Amino acid sequence: MPLGAFAQLGLQPLPLVKLGTCPSGYSTSGEYCVPGKQARFALEKRGTCPSGYFTSGAYCVAGSQGRVAIPKVGSCPPGWSTSGNYCLRR
Repeated sequence: MPLGAFAQLGLQPLPLVKLGTCPSGYSTSGEYCVPGKQARFALEKRGTCPSGYFTSGAYCVAGSQGRVAIPKVGSCPPGWSTSGNYCLRR
């Protein structure tokens, strides 16, 4: 899937708080990891990464089949499904 398609799906990479080594495609800038041109959407790893994501250090990075994910707190909101400790947009 082209990176432009990730942006259309809400998977635009954003800066992350630095937790050890930055994920693949990101570089260090002070206390943050900033996405480069080839970066994919990533989020902090909480247990096992959600379906469609792979582990990169302390982060989960969206693969080609990745959907928008958020950390799960209680039940997932309507329109989202559970994947481990995360909620995935349907």
